[in-house]
Amino acid sequence: MTLIKSISGIRGTIGGQPGNALTPIDVVKFTAAYAATLPSRKPRPNGERYKVVVGKDARMSGDMVEQLVVGTLVGCGIDVVKCGFASTPTTEMAVLFARADGGIILTASHNPRQWNALKLLNEKGEFLTALEGQAVLDLAEAEDFNFAEVDKLGSIDEEDFTDKHLDAVLALPAVDVEAIKAAHFTVVVDAVNSVGGIIMPRLLKRLGVKCIELNCNPTGDFAHNPEPLPANLVDLCETVKKEKAHLGVSVDPDVDRLAFICENGEPFVEEYTLVSVADYLCEIARKEGKPIATVSNLSSTRALRDVTEKHGGKYYAAAVGEVNVTTKMHEVGALIGGEGNGGVIYPAIHAGRDAMVGVALFLSNLAHKGLKVSELKKTYPQYFIAKNKIQLNDSALIDRILSELKKIYAKENINDIDGVKINFEADKTWVHLRKSNTEPIIRIYSEASTMEAAETLGNEVIALAQKIINA
Repeated sequence: MTLIKSISGIRGTIGGQPGNALTPIDVVKFTAAYAATLPSRKPRPNGERYKVVVGKDARMSGDMVEQLVVGTLVGCGIDVVKCGFASTPTTEMAVLFARADGGIILTASHNPRQWNALKLLNEKGEFLTALEGQAVLDLAEAEDFNFAEVDKLGSIDEEDFTDKHLDAVLALPAVDVEAIKAAHFTVVVDAVNSVGGIIMPRLLKRLGVKCIELNCNPTGDFAHNPEPLPANLVDLCETVKKEKAHLGVSVDPDVDRLAFICENGEPFVEEYTLVSVADYLCEIARKEGKPIATVSNLSSTRALRDVTEKHGGKYYAAAVGEVNVTTKMHEVGALIGGEGNGGVIYPAIHAGRDAMVGVALFLSNLAHKGLKVSELKKTYPQYFIAKNKIQLNDSALIDRILSELKKIYAKENINDIDGVKINFEADKTWVHLRKSNTEPIIRIYSEASTMEAAETLGNEVIALAQKIINA
C-alpha cells in the first residue's frame, strides 16, 4: 500500500516502511513541514509564537500519532491546544474558538481501523488549498525545516471544545430546537465505536430527542466497515425497526459524514442527506427573498440541482474533495453545499462537513413537515447511484483510461475538471470516473432514474475501461 498524499491529507496504513505506510517518521516529517509553512501563510514580524489545534478520532493508533504530532509541533516552537477525542468539525471550529493559526486532525475518516492520516487546516479551520498542501509536501520531501532551541519550545494546553461546538449548532436560526423537542423523536445512533459516540448522543439529548446508542463506545475497534453505506448498516436498520424509532443516524469515525435510516428500516440514502437539508434551507431563503446558490461535487446526485432550481436558485458543480467544494462555495456565496457521501457544509456556522449540523437541520425539517422519514424521501426527485471502483496503482494507466473514454463519448456533454464526467442530458443520466483522493483506486459512479439503469450504465463504462486496460 502506497502512502497517499492529496488534498484530503497524508493518509496510510499503520505499520510498514516509509513510503508504503504512515510511519512515525512520516508523521514527524509531515508535521514539521506543516509547521514550517505557517510563517508563509501568516507572517509574524514580531516573532510571536504560533498556535495549532490537534484533535483525533478514536482509532487505535490515535494516541501514538497524537504524541508524535504534538511533540513535533512543540519541538518546532509552536504552542499546541490538544482537543483529545474530537470530531473533525469540532476540531475545525476549535481553530476559531482558540484563535489558533491552524490545526491538524488525526483521522482517516471512513477508512478501516488500520489507517490513519493527518488532515491539515488553515487559520480559518478549513483544509489547506491544493497549493498550500503542495508546499507542505515539497518541504517534507526536502526535509527543509528547523527545530526550536530549548528555551523556545512550544507549550501544551488541553481543552474539550465539544460543548462549544454544540452551542454554535443549536444557536443557528434554522435549527428549531423547540419544534424538535415538541416532536418527541426517538433516534438510533450508530457511531461505529468512535468519537461520534461522544458528541452525537450529547447533541440529541440537548434537542430533547430520545437517543438509543449503537456502537457508541469510543474504543476505535470499529464494529463494522466504517463507511456509512447501506451494506454496512444492517444492524442499525434492524435496530430502528425493533425500537420503533423515528429514524436511524449513522456517522463515520470522524463524524463529518452522515447517513439516515427511515423508520421502516430502509436507507434514506446518504446522497439525500445534503438534498434534504438543502431543500429545507432553500425554502427558508426563498420565503425571505434571499439569493440561493448550492454546490456539490461532480459525483453527487442531480437531485440537489433539481431542488435548488425548484426554489429559483443556481446550482454549481465542483471537483471532488471538501476543499474544492468549499472553494467554489466561497466563490459563489453558496447557502449550502457538500458532497454526496453524506457531507453537509453550512457556511452560516463554518465551512466544513458537519454531521451535527446535518442532524439538527434534518430534524428541524422533519418536525416542521410532520412526515415520516420515508414519506419525506418521496418528496424529492428520485435518482439512484451505482458506485463501483477498480483497483489500479498505475497512475499512467488511469490517465489513459480517462483520455480514451473522453474520445469515445466526445459527442456527449463532458466535464473534465476532475477525471471525466459524461452527462447524458437527454435522459438525465451521468457517469463519473476519477482517481480517488483517499485510496489507490479509480472510482466509477453512475446515476439514473432506476438502480437497474444506473448499474447498466456503470457496467458499460467499466467494460470499456477493462478493454483499455487489457489493450
